[in-house]
Amino acid sequence: MLLTVTTTHRPATDLGYLLVKHPDKVHSFDVPTGTAHVLFPDAAEDRCTAALLLDVDPQRLGAARGGRKQQSAPESFALGQYVNDRPYAASSLLAGALAKVFRSALRGESKDRPELAGATLPLEIHVPVLRCRGSAAALFEPLGWTVTATPIPLDDVPPGHPLDGDSPYVDLTLTGTLRLADALNHLYVLLPVLDDAKHYWVAPDEIDKLLRAGEGWLSAHPEKVLITRRYLAHRRSLAASALEQLDRLDPDSVDAPADTATDEEAELPVARKQSLAEQRRDAVVAVLAESGATRVLDLGCGQGALLGALIKDRRYTRIVGTDVSSRALDLAHKRLRLDRVPERQRDRVTLWQSALTYRDDRLRGFDAAVLMEVIEHVDPPRLPALEASVFGHASPATVVVTTPNVEYNGLYEGLTGMRHSDHRFEWTRAEFQEWATRTASAHGYRVSFRGVGDEDEKAGTPTQLAVFVKEEA
Repeated sequence: MLLTVTTTHRPATDLGYLLVKHPDKVHSFDVPTGTAHVLFPDAAEDRCTAALLLDVDPQRLGAARGGRKQQSAPESFALGQYVNDRPYAASSLLAGALAKVFRSALRGESKDRPELAGATLPLEIHVPVLRCRGSAAALFEPLGWTVTATPIPLDDVPPGHPLDGDSPYVDLTLTGTLRLADALNHLYVLLPVLDDAKHYWVAPDEIDKLLRAGEGWLSAHPEKVLITRRYLAHRRSLAASALEQLDRLDPDSVDAPADTATDEEAELPVARKQSLAEQRRDAVVAVLAESGATRVLDLGCGQGALLGALIKDRRYTRIVGTDVSSRALDLAHKRLRLDRVPERQRDRVTLWQSALTYRDDRLRGFDAAVLMEVIEHVDPPRLPALEASVFGHASPATVVVTTPNVEYNGLYEGLTGMRHSDHRFEWTRAEFQEWATRTASAHGYRVSFRGVGDEDEKAGTPTQLAVFVKEEA
């Protein structure tokens, strides 16, 4: 099976530096299912093409499965291991080879051309044969690609014959101007999604691979539910866990707790239900409106989901988002399109890098501050420092805090442990109220509590919210 990457960036042979492969050589690598080769059929100043060729060994492919049943496998008959399209059609096998041979490029790293690794390049991706279940355009176009997916016809057969017409394969070409790392990560995730088959056992660590490769694009993708389910081989418990983590990154998600739909039903359009992230954002926005605040801090803003909602409301004349992660702030800047909006609107919004466990004078003088799904990411011994920094030093008139309700976790099918791999703790309602009441008393606030999301008679709501209001002096 074959995949080519072409650029017309000058000098085009810089592609070799980005892929860490010399254009004058043929590079070969052993992979669990065969041998991967990288070569450059075209390497000129104005155009360079790198080709990844995977030679699949059926016996090694069988050994790599370890005798376990292949998940979502299209070749389920007795000789399917030997008689199939795996040597010719792009699939998860090609995605796995891509991840091994282009490891540095996928991470966006280049020792020799570090500035180029972060730049967008004119790219053309060609996959001559791809088993395509669904629309390639629906998956790639939201990511900035122009998609040409030409159906591959079957051999000539008489009209009316059962095999008359096109095959389930397409000749796929993607063109666009993107970072090479982004392009490769798109392919790594979406090739097996379009094939809708994983040719190795899907374990829980596949969630981490998906989130890592999908960083910066998957959480906002309109087809992220379908992508997640297919990438994780329709393992419902794994998909629910992955979607819960993606839900925190973007408000436009469909929550999947207690999802009892069949795999076939999961592919069908369903009525749009407001996600927990949207309900949480709307609840916070409602509290801010009630408070009368016009100058607002979003502390631990992440990729800017709440900031996007605040910008749309002209009552907020000063909006600041802070995060300890510079990567998150870069993504928030892109998401909010701050380099494209009118100057008057851009002047209302500022992004700062800041750690909430240290006092920052820039955070003083605001009407309200929001800690939305933030405190559970702080190690418990560091919480007193956060309390002193936010409630004591910054001391806004109103503070809004949301955090998961651990009592509700039992209603999420397949969820074991906490809702996110980076959570340091998750509190019961009693534990959250004890912390909030003590913090309010120590810093001159009064506090009230609300629930966010569908309420269960015993477990309460999935998200708990506290509103701290500064006592009058």
